[in-house]
Amino acid sequence: MKWQDFGRSANVEDRRGQSGGGIPGGRGGLGIGTVVVLGLIGWALGIDPRLLIGGAEMVNKMRPGTQTEATQPGQSGTPTDDMGQFVAAILAANETVWSEVLPQQKGIAYIKPKLVLYSGRTASGCGGAQSAMGPFYCPKDQKVYLDTSFFQDMKRRLGGGGDFAYAYVIAHEIGHHVQNLLGILPKVQAAQQRAASQGNESGANNLSVRVELMADCLAGVWAANTERKYQFLQSGDIESAVATAQAIGDDRLQQSSRGTVVPDSFTHGSSAQRVQWLSAGLKSGEIDSCNTFAQ
Repeated sequence: MKWQDFGRSANVEDRRGQSGGGIPGGRGGLGIGTVVVLGLIGWALGIDPRLLIGGAEMVNKMRPGTQTEATQPGQSGTPTDDMGQFVAAILAANETVWSEVLPQQKGIAYIKPKLVLYSGRTASGCGGAQSAMGPFYCPKDQKVYLDTSFFQDMKRRLGGGGDFAYAYVIAHEIGHHVQNLLGILPKVQAAQQRAASQGNESGANNLSVRVELMADCLAGVWAANTERKYQFLQSGDIESAVATAQAIGDDRLQQSSRGTVVPDSFTHGSSAQRVQWLSAGLKSGEIDSCNTFAQ
């Protein structure tokens, strides 16, 4: 992947090296060991780890004498280290392409999100962020949160890796930002709350799957349009992204963690689904090809 030809975005907030936000010792007063255990339990059961960690944090915050520690603003601008340069380049390519594609295809202006680099843990508009949660997008502050140690985990533990695979992960989170600009995320969140209030957990999970698969497809849309603009893809790049999509499918993660698969508990989609929708975006380059809610 020839990413060196991309520009560099200055919409990066670098918090790496900070002691972290939230409660000293962990999120919301949770010890780091507790956070890691909850994260592993979430992956094993097919539950978004943020839900488990957030719930434990909320309970802990209700205890008398609990205090919070605000996260200091990170350094804004383009990082100078190799990993920071890579992230800033991928973010810039997303900014360039989506600033053209979103108005052309949907008549909507693209608002550039911030990308927060952190190490270990930090605070976000959606609550505490912890590296065990993986990369995520927070619609409340319109920021993407990324601990780049996730890339090493992808390569070491999940069998996915390579520059384009890492770019796919970032583009997936930017895809959630595009969903937010399209007004999809608020509607889905309202529908999930209704399903949860009715005790329909599988219905809420199904909506989550559709959101995640659409973000996979939008990552493909970005890659297709970026290829037309920059011819940045090289031999093996598509295969590495497909291998990553397969590795982080709910069925693959559940099978490897507990030896069985429970489709009703999926929150991100199966390996086959993730590959299907990434490929759909790559093939078409069109946002309308990503309507996972019509399937």
